[in-house]
Amino acid sequence: MARRVVIVLFDGFQMFDMTGPADVFAFVPEAYTVEVTAVAAGAVRAQNGIGVAVETPIAEIEGPIDTLIVVGGVTTPAAVGDRGLIDGIRRLAGLARRTTSVCSGAFFLAEAGLLDGRRVTTHWVAADHLRRLYPDVRVDDDSIYVRDGDVWTSAGVSSGVDLALAMVADDLGYEVARTCACWLVVYLHRPGGQSQFSMAMSTAVPRDEGLRDLQAYIDGNPAGDLSVPALARRAGMSERHFSRVFTEQTGLSPGRYVERS
Repeated sequence: MARRVVIVLFDGFQMFDMTGPADVFAFVPEAYTVEVTAVAAGAVRAQNGIGVAVETPIAEIEGPIDTLIVVGGVTTPAAVGDRGLIDGIRRLAGLARRTTSVCSGAFFLAEAGLLDGRRVTTHWVAADHLRRLYPDVRVDDDSIYVRDGDVWTSAGVSSGVDLALAMVADDLGYEVARTCACWLVVYLHRPGGQSQFSMAMSTAVPRDEGLRDLQAYIDGNPAGDLSVPALARRAGMSERHFSRVFTEQTGLSPGRYVERS
């Protein structure tokens, strides 16, 4: 029997928090069904202005549920004050095999009392706020996603894809998850403990277009030959000149960049 995934929405939610995980599950239609819910039936408008049709309000959703996903968005601070939404999430979590959140969706789980004593993550920009509001929650503000028992939480936006791939791997095996990732043209199934900031985001952007292309090559080919001689040949430079220019423009030596990427 297909596993039932229920995604909780609210006005102003981040669209990719929903579509990212939903598209991962959609690549294995024999294994998962996906539906959305909100406080009321009808159109729920995302942050980008696109409306999503909700057929069944949260109070009418019945179990069993395999995976409950609560998304985030810019209107999270206001939406967390909706007692009907919080009560509905708490009730659905009791019907679900696992409860998950993407981005600031963790605030809803925390408000519902579902994260007390658990290690969780959220978008880096909201981590300190989550920690202050809910001191009983152990916030990991750097990980891509965190699994603590039957509760899974993920960081911002695109990390919802990593979260969903990890759940597919847990349910169906790594090869199935890898196939989903290939169809989505995702380079890697990132481990949950990986930093929210990729090496490309945390280093200076090279002025030289060829070095920018080389950075992308390094990030996308971790199993390739990333030795200084090989990279210098790819850049069309001598090893010495390549090392000097790369270090000057990125702030890291080629070897250090490869080590941290």
